[in-house]
Amino acid sequence: MAGSTFKRCGCRDETGRQLGRKCPNLRSGNRWNPRHGVWHLQIELPTRTGEPRIPLRYGPFDQEQDAEDLLDEIRTLLALPDRSDHDATAQVVAEIRTALRDRSPLPKPDHVRSRLASGMSADELPTVAQWLTRWLAGRRALRRNTYRAYESHVRLYLIPAIGNVRIDRLRVSHLDNLFTGIDAHNERIHKARTSQDPKAAAAVKGRRVVGAASQQRIRGVLRKALNDAIARGIITTNPAVHVELAAGRRPKPRVWTSTAVARWQATGEIPSKVMVWTPEQTGQFLDHITDHRLYALYHLVAFRGLRRGEVCGLREDDLNLAGAELTVRTQLVQIGWEVEEGEPKTDAGHRVIALDTGTIQTLRDHLVVREAERALTGTRWVDKTGLIFTEPGGALLHPANVTDTFTALIADAGLPPIRLHDLRHGAATLALAAGVDMKIVQDMLGHSCFAITADTYTTVLPDVARTAAEALAAHVPRRANAPR
Repeated sequence: MAGSTFKRCGCRDETGRQLGRKCPNLRSGNRWNPRHGVWHLQIELPTRTGEPRIPLRYGPFDQEQDAEDLLDEIRTLLALPDRSDHDATAQVVAEIRTALRDRSPLPKPDHVRSRLASGMSADELPTVAQWLTRWLAGRRALRRNTYRAYESHVRLYLIPAIGNVRIDRLRVSHLDNLFTGIDAHNERIHKARTSQDPKAAAAVKGRRVVGAASQQRIRGVLRKALNDAIARGIITTNPAVHVELAAGRRPKPRVWTSTAVARWQATGEIPSKVMVWTPEQTGQFLDHITDHRLYALYHLVAFRGLRRGEVCGLREDDLNLAGAELTVRTQLVQIGWEVEEGEPKTDAGHRVIALDTGTIQTLRDHLVVREAERALTGTRWVDKTGLIFTEPGGALLHPANVTDTFTALIADAGLPPIRLHDLRHGAATLALAAGVDMKIVQDMLGHSCFAITADTYTTVLPDVARTAAEALAAHVPRRANAPR
C-alpha cells in the first residue's frame, strides 16, 4: 500500500494515441515542466484474502504536493483497521472510494476510528433525529419533569432544525443556523405583538419567545446527547460545545420600593421578573390573610423559604415542634396537571430547617384547625398520608391551586404583585438583611452550591443599604470642617 504519484498529459502521437506519462514535454531537462501536464496518485487498495488488490488512480492535481498529501491521507486511513479484520478494511476502503467518487473530503481518521470501535459503517450511522430519539428513550433515571423538558427541546427545536443531518456530519454551522432561526422566531413574535394590526397580534397569541436561558438549556440537552454518542464511539467531537450563545443569567430579585410601587400603580410596569416585598409589605400580606385556612403555608414560605412543592408535601412526621425544626424529605411535583410525590429538587433539598417561635405557634394552630376539619369530615376524609396542608376534605393540595390562591390574595390585599416563588426569594432577602450568614441562608433554601445563593441574592433592602453606607462613611475619620 505504498502508492505513488505520477504526471501525465493529454497529448497524442501521430496515430491519435495519448502519450500519457511518456510525453516529452512533461519534463524540461531534468525537471518537471510546471506548465505542462497534471498530477495523479495511484495505490492498490486491499481486499479480502486471496482476492486481487484493487488499483486506484485519482486526479488530476495541479501540484505534486497536493497529490502526495491526499495519498498520505489514504495511507493513514488504510492503516486504521486491523489487517485480520477484513470487514473493517472493506468498510474503510468503501468510505475512501465513496469520498473520491463524490469529490468530497476524505473522512477524518478520528471519525473512522470511532466508527470501527462502534462496529458501525458510515451508512449505518444515525441521523441526529434518530440518535436523539434513541438517546431520550434511554433516559430512565430522569425526573419526569426533566424528561418532559428534554423531550420538548428535542421535539420543538432540535429535530426540526438539524434532525436530518447524519450525526458525524453535524457542524457548528448547523447549530449557528438553529439558534439564528430561534432568534428570528423571537423577532417575529415581538414585531407582531407591538404591531398596530390586531390580526398580527392575534396570530402570535399564546406563542412564547425562547429566551437566552431556554436557548442555553436546548444546547445543554444536545451537548449531553452528543457526549453520550462520543462515549459509545459513534462520533469523536461535540460541535455543541463550541456554539456561542448569550448568557442565560438568573434574574436577581428587586425590591418593591415606594418608587417602583408608584410607577406600577401608574403604568402597570413590573421592574423585574423576580420581585420581593419589603418587610412592611410582607407583614401587610400576612396580616391580611391571618384568617385564611392556608395562612400557615404562606407564613412558612415567607419566613423559611420552602419551595412550593416542598411545603405542599410536608407531613406531620416531618415536624418536630418540640425541637423547633422541620425536615424536608419529599415534595409534590406537578407534571402537566397531574401531581405526584417525589424527592426534593436536589440532594441539598433534603434538609432540616430551624423554626422560630412564631412559626411554631402558627403550625400548632394550623394542626388544630386541620383536626377540626378531619373530625367534621369524618369517614369522608380522604388523606391517608398525613399531609400537613390539604384540601378541606383531606385531599392533597394541587400546587397550581396554591399559586392561584396566592395571586388572588395579593390582589385582594392591594399589594404589588409577586410570584409565590418570589415569597421564597423574599425569605432569603430578609434573612440576609437581618444579618444571617450566607451559608446558613444557602442551607435554609436547599441550594446545591454556595454560588447560586451568592449570585442570586445580592439585592439588599433600601434601608439596610443606607445603614451600611452611613456606617462606612462614619468609619472614616475626617477633619471637623471637612465636607460630608
